[in-house]
Amino acid sequence: MITISLCMIVKNEEQVLAKCLNSVKDLVDEIIIVDTGSTDKTKEIAANYTSRIFHMDWNDDFSAARNYSFSHAAQDYILWLDADDWLQENDRTKFSLLKQTIDSTVDSVSMDYYVGFDSLGQPTAVIQRNRLVKRSKQFQWHDPVHEYLAVEGHVIFSDIAVSHGRVHTNSERNLRIYERMLAKGAVLSNRQLLHYAMELTANHYFEKAIEIYEAIISNRASYFEDQLLACDRMAHCHHELGNKEQELQSLLKTFNYDIPRADYVCRIAYFFQENYDYEKAINWYQLALKLEKPEKRLLGINHMAWTWFPHLQLVACYGKLGKLEQAYKHNEIALSYAPTDTNLLDNKQLLEKRLGKRKAGS
Repeated sequence: MITISLCMIVKNEEQVLAKCLNSVKDLVDEIIIVDTGSTDKTKEIAANYTSRIFHMDWNDDFSAARNYSFSHAAQDYILWLDADDWLQENDRTKFSLLKQTIDSTVDSVSMDYYVGFDSLGQPTAVIQRNRLVKRSKQFQWHDPVHEYLAVEGHVIFSDIAVSHGRVHTNSERNLRIYERMLAKGAVLSNRQLLHYAMELTANHYFEKAIEIYEAIISNRASYFEDQLLACDRMAHCHHELGNKEQELQSLLKTFNYDIPRADYVCRIAYFFQENYDYEKAINWYQLALKLEKPEKRLLGINHMAWTWFPHLQLVACYGKLGKLEQAYKHNEIALSYAPTDTNLLDNKQLLEKRLGKRKAGS
């Protein structure tokens, strides 16, 4: 059986650190915490789990901090987590089995990362991360912000998921890092440009972000998923600026870079729904329901677009058009995915009441 070092970088994480460490403390063989300047009880909490706590002065470089944490690892493999990550019980079981059975020739294990959840706690937004890596390969982190771990060799894809419950964000800090890089004459990579544009978007610099999204979309060297995301984010910027035609055209551009995907088709449908064109919205949601989830591994995917979300929105659209039978049908399907959802149960009661009155009066 392999041994595992857990490596983390933290700062002011007293709200979440214990939950994270409790979920993995019995699955790893050592815990390494690099603190970058906490002023709360983070280090005190960490000390309940490990004596291997190190300090690093923060220098606006997440990769440097992560590489420093990796440098202290002594076990066969390295698992990395953020303080607001945790393993749910079924994933703990899977992880334990993986630890016992993994082939020692594996260099990296890619796992799902649940970054969004619906009201019932089911994952919606899911992305891929190289989460467990062989220490002897000395894989390195790159990019000061929105860092990534570059791996090669024998990579396997696991059905283990790490769950994420973001407590705080710092988009101003991230934007500041990019601005400082540019001020020093740095030339941003395509990946860095995309994240820079997303930070601009988060800070409401929509016009400047749109310029970068357009450059990414038109660059033939851009990865197709980056182009898809740029189209979607550009549409959001136009939405915030009130540019309805440009918003729609940005969404339609997604068809240039991949076959129709339910997540972007639902986004188009919602555009028409938001603009009170319910007939068009219905047609786009119906198209989303006919699309199969991609079999190929994607960097990110919004699962709800292939499950309950189109049905939920069809309830609203058919309801606006007075087509209550169709609304009821789709509410029932949505309930099959989320049978205890209070909104869907309220819809069911209301629709049954209205349909019952209509039938009684007919």
